[in-house]
Amino acid sequence: MNSVGIDISKGRSTVAVMRPFGEVVAPPFEVHHTASELSELAKRLKSLDGETRVVMEATGNYHAPVAWLLHNADLYVSIVNAKLVRGYGNNALRRVKTDRKDAVKLANYGLDRWLTLPRYAPEEDTRLLLKNCHRQYQQYSKVQTLLKTT
Repeated sequence: MNSVGIDISKGRSTVAVMRPFGEVVAPPFEVHHTASELSELAKRLKSLDGETRVVMEATGNYHAPVAWLLHNADLYVSIVNAKLVRGYGNNALRRVKTDRKDAVKLANYGLDRWLTLPRYAPEEDTRLLLKNCHRQYQQYSKVQTLLKTT
C-alpha cells in the first residue's frame, strides 16, 4: 500500500511516497513537467511493491498533463479538492507551507482516505476544446473591455 502525494506547480511537481505508520518510501523529490521526466516517474511508481494510489490537488490546468500521463500508465490517480486537504492534519502551531510538506500531507491524506479516494477519469476531447474556447473568449472579453476604457 503506497500513497503518492504530488504537489503540483506550474512547471514542476514535488512528489512524496508514503506507506502506513509513517514509513517513507521516497522522500520528497522534484519532477519537471516534461514527457521524459513524467514517464520516468510513472515507471518508478509502477515498480513499487504493493498497490499504489496517486493523490494530487486540482490546480486549474497544471495538474491535467500529470494526471493524464499517470492515468494512461495504469496508475490509480485521484484528484481532490484543495479545500478538503487544507484543513487535514493542521495540528501544528506554526503554519509551514512548502511544496515538500504539502506532498507529504497529500500522501498521508491518501493513506487516511484510501478506500474513499475518487478515481480520476480524463475529460473527453470535446469538453476540453469547449473549455479552451471559453477561456479564450473570457481573455478576449477582458482585452476588449480594457481597450474600450483606455
